[in-house]
Amino acid sequence: MFKIMSKTQLNNDVFAMEIHAPLTAKKAKAGQFIMLRVAEGGERIPLTIAGVRGDAVRIIFQTVGKTTMWLSELPKGGHVRDFVGPLGEATDLPSEGRVIIIAGGLGAAIALPQARELAARGVTTDVILGFRTADLIILEDEFRALKAGGVYVMTDDGSNGNKGLVTDKLREIKGDGAAACIAIGPLPMMRAVCDLTREYGIKTTVSMNSTMVDGTGMCGCCRVTVGGKVRFACVDGPDFDGHLVDFDEAILRQRMYAEQERSAREAHICKMKGRG
Repeated sequence: MFKIMSKTQLNNDVFAMEIHAPLTAKKAKAGQFIMLRVAEGGERIPLTIAGVRGDAVRIIFQTVGKTTMWLSELPKGGHVRDFVGPLGEATDLPSEGRVIIIAGGLGAAIALPQARELAARGVTTDVILGFRTADLIILEDEFRALKAGGVYVMTDDGSNGNKGLVTDKLREIKGDGAAACIAIGPLPMMRAVCDLTREYGIKTTVSMNSTMVDGTGMCGCCRVTVGGKVRFACVDGPDFDGHLVDFDEAILRQRMYAEQERSAREAHICKMKGRG
């Protein structure tokens, strides 16, 4: 059992927790993830390591399905059944040149450790964050506190005063002068970023948040096609060359279990209402 050391709600649907996991905390690096199970009989889900503080590992998650809703209901001082990691390959980060990090929605939580590590290396890093509305903005203050470069926050509806897409801002800040780009977020957003950075000739890394069962390469659920070859996000990734990823295939695979996820979420909501 792994104790929940802290719990914070970042917006209506996003929560941050620090889980006491000394062995994981000791070895975790930017870009890696853990596999979590709330209780016996529950499903395993992958969550990116959003940071480490002492013996605690920080995770940030959105309540989109049954398990994340269940997790969000646990209190500080509660426990999760399983917390396995770090898994996956750490992000290969440059030590010089200008880097642009682009994150959409919850992707900001995945991008924060990379931005923090780049700042520690003294690398100039511009961060572009994208959200649908101002109410959904998360972690802006933590990115600004790094003081490693510019931080730009865009909203689809302009409710924070900056209307536009992350690609609009990338063009505006003359992203073609960057040595590398890291894009993390919804698949269509990452594809749009890669289409633009391909024009600029910027090496672009994307983080593939594929469906996983075991996180160790045995189930094959997280397979993605990269450069015409099958790769597994859990052991070969989750980071890949964005210019080689087959995004059309990845988007189709992501939609495969949408109906099951919706049904499980609704059943969980009904169950909780019944308890109330």
